[in-house]
Amino acid sequence: MSASERQVDSVVVGSGPNGLAAAITLAEAGQSVLVVEAEPTIGGGMRSAELTLPGFVHDVCAAVVPLALASPFFRTLPLAQYGLAFIQPDAPLAHPLDDGTAVIVERSVEQTAAGLGRDGASYARLFGPLARDWTKLEPLLLGAMKFPAHPLIAARFGLDALRSASSLAKSKFRDARARALFAGLAAHSILPLEDSPSAAFGLMLGILAHAVGWPFVRGGTQKLADALAGHFRSIGGEIRTGTRVASIDELPPNTTVFFDVSPRALATIAGSRLTPGFRGALERYRYAPGVCKVDWALDAPIPWKAPECARAGTVHVGGTLEEISASERDAWNGVESIEPFVLLAQPTLFDPTRSPEGKHIAWGYCHVPNGSTRDMSGAIEAQIERFAPGFRARILQRSVMLPAELQQRNANLVGGDVGGGAVTLSQLFTRPTWRRYSTTDPHIYICSASTPPGGGVHGLCGHLAAKRALGK
Repeated sequence: MSASERQVDSVVVGSGPNGLAAAITLAEAGQSVLVVEAEPTIGGGMRSAELTLPGFVHDVCAAVVPLALASPFFRTLPLAQYGLAFIQPDAPLAHPLDDGTAVIVERSVEQTAAGLGRDGASYARLFGPLARDWTKLEPLLLGAMKFPAHPLIAARFGLDALRSASSLAKSKFRDARARALFAGLAAHSILPLEDSPSAAFGLMLGILAHAVGWPFVRGGTQKLADALAGHFRSIGGEIRTGTRVASIDELPPNTTVFFDVSPRALATIAGSRLTPGFRGALERYRYAPGVCKVDWALDAPIPWKAPECARAGTVHVGGTLEEISASERDAWNGVESIEPFVLLAQPTLFDPTRSPEGKHIAWGYCHVPNGSTRDMSGAIEAQIERFAPGFRARILQRSVMLPAELQQRNANLVGGDVGGGAVTLSQLFTRPTWRRYSTTDPHIYICSASTPPGGGVHGLCGHLAAKRALGK
């Protein structure tokens, strides 16, 4: 890029969900906006590609996107006009157990509770009111930080959310089935389950399963990126791909720059414009464990011992609360677990457009120490085989991505961290610093998943950063 180019009001560096959301918010406010993306394709964590064999379309990062459907910002956009469609599996989630059965999270709280035996009533008491009050909780959990409009509802959520997942599961549930279910939900936090606020993620994801579901994007998550880009271009926005920014001085003349990048990258790219103290805070930002991700092309569906698992789009593979806790603790302690907790998606059971007729894909990962170089595909497949004997025999081809390759494909995934940074209590509300979206330069903002409300395909980090810049 040349400094002799025409001036634009705002430049957005990065085309992930938050970069595109910031760009759309600014363009809808009447600004001229340029998005620059380092990779050849847009999307950040919303990319899809043929990673294994021709005709098998895999999601490179995000595959199951409840927050995209729940996003109050995405709801305002005419994305269906650009081909976006969500697919709801018959059930959001299955959690198989060694006895050959599985716990199923249904869209209905009551139906889910019915499968939990003597813990059913406790499950209904925990999730029933929260799911019913989702529209009142949404502004608190997916909006700008301010005093809640419904303080009693917020308190009901918050008192449990600030606990550790392990303590909440043991206090609310008596049997292994319900405890295992909650552990799997909470493990999305990428925190040790003995640490606060891991329970918040279990509650949030459980609420979303009942309130909006855990959908896929028809055709792959790339279709969401394409729809956002289509709308952005329709209102005058410009996107340039294959344009890596090493320094803020390389950008064309502008009034404001929004960075959909990691704190570490912001310190590198814009460090000359930031105070030394603020740069230091960005460099000290703590990242979470990474992931080892595997995509499979399959000649048939996964042969689960519990056939009801085929009703679910997502399957949590890891057994009991104790086993899942050990796996997540290992990743934080710098150890690759022998029996890792595996998050698995099976989209072609519900979207046959993503593989040749009669064939299937699956997507899965486990948490590993940040920057791990160990190939965990064998351990991941052993865990799946444990609950689906014969799984390996159905594999036509696999793609394995270690943390380094994930970061190479998307620089925001530092050390393979897919959540934009550790969600410890100290970084839950002050991401990446107490300034949140702002920096020490009034013309520079950060709008990545390293800002509130954090990771997930919802675009809200970018939308809220743009609103702050616009004074709204």
